Amino acid sequence: MSQTFDRVILGDLVLPDRILRDGYVAVRGETVAAIGEGEPPAATATEDHRGRLVFPGLVDGHMHTASSIGWPGIEGATMSAAAGGVTTCVDMPYDIPLPVTDAAILRDKVEWLHRLAHVDVALYGTIRKSGGVEAIAGLAEAGACSFKFSTYEYDAVRFPRIDPGLMREAFAEIAKTNLMVAVHNEDQELVMKLTAEAKAAGRTDPIMHCRTRPPLAENLANLAIFEIGLETGAHVHIAHSSLARGFTIAEDFRGAGARSSGEACLHYLCMTEEDIVRLEGFGKCNPPFRTAEEVERMWAALLAGKVAYVSTDHAPWQRERKVYQGDIFALGAGLTGMQSFAPIMFTLLEERGLPLTLMARYCAAEPARYHGLAPKKGSIAVGGDADLCVIERGDFVFDQAAILDRPEFQHSAYHGRALRGRVAATYLRGRCVWDGAQVLAKPGDGRFVPRQNALPVALPAAV
Repeated sequence: MSQTFDRVILGDLVLPDRILRDGYVAVRGETVAAIGEGEPPAATATEDHRGRLVFPGLVDGHMHTASSIGWPGIEGATMSAAAGGVTTCVDMPYDIPLPVTDAAILRDKVEWLHRLAHVDVALYGTIRKSGGVEAIAGLAEAGACSFKFSTYEYDAVRFPRIDPGLMREAFAEIAKTNLMVAVHNEDQELVMKLTAEAKAAGRTDPIMHCRTRPPLAENLANLAIFEIGLETGAHVHIAHSSLARGFTIAEDFRGAGARSSGEACLHYLCMTEEDIVRLEGFGKCNPPFRTAEEVERMWAALLAGKVAYVSTDHAPWQRERKVYQGDIFALGAGLTGMQSFAPIMFTLLEERGLPLTLMARYCAAEPARYHGLAPKKGSIAVGGDADLCVIERGDFVFDQAAILDRPEFQHSAYHGRALRGRVAATYLRGRCVWDGAQVLAKPGDGRFVPRQNALPVALPAAV
């Protein structure tokens, strides 16, 4: 402490277990060198955020940068991430024109990241519809932090359904790596049958998106993937549960000896079926919004410690692919979420009178831990990257026109939403990359973050 630090950031530090009032983060180079309360140490530069809340930079464990326009989408998505307090994105592998199915493709994507990314990025890998199990070990060695499969097919090449037999074979191979495998959890046969029936009846209005993807479609998929995980020993993770029962099922399988977990997306903590009627295509996502009662059950599951972490599932589609013209089934499924992540999560906690430490835990520390990025990412701790998200309390309104991405992606299900706070600053590895008004990072300032270790993730004990 006798030496001068490069930078000191002042404010109330929000940690997963406590808040340090009048705290400071002292930075040397790109890492946290000291934290504390009270009189700050000497530094070459001091950033005064006293009266504001300093969170760890958020880690979004589920987002898609390249599903609609390919790898060039990395640039805008990570720019909006910086403005949303997100310093590490964990990017899905379902890219255009080819998904990340081997180490060579992953290395190509890393090169694009180093040209285009504004914040740091970790990467998922996947396999082909026809196989590719032999590439799993190479993807893990190349730094993939996790794997992603789907029980529902959006595209036979980019986003295929993996059948149970191939999934069983792949899970067994992934188990050897200790990496997590997340699964998009909807039963294809049921959804296709209900969708065909709805179309035959002339029911293509927005609410039918929810009716054709009922809770049963999720739970059938959940049971299948966890059974395969139980047999193979793989850590199997629900990529997005819109239902509290998904977390209960995961807990039940943990009680039977499985390595099972699941995440909640931000919109399942606040959006309901009424919102897709209001938002039409701009509220279409998979799985769909549920009832107001289910939202309350989701919060109960989170507060009971059953949820692994909270993500955005940021999946931007061009505006023309979201405008409803009489057929909800014809539209792209996915919401923009990067720039709204921190302000919406903060607002939900404030509105419910819940501890702000939950945001530090479930939106930073836990996603970093589950994806093997800790201790480098996800916490304000000595030796970790100096990634910070500064929140200023106040009355604000989310405006989709302010989204820092291509014009065709400037739409949001949260447009017009009253907020209790805004992101006043974002720091990436000790450097301010968002000053509350503009992104100061340039394309290529972001880095690829490989998995930090090959140890299995410790999961909560089943109750």
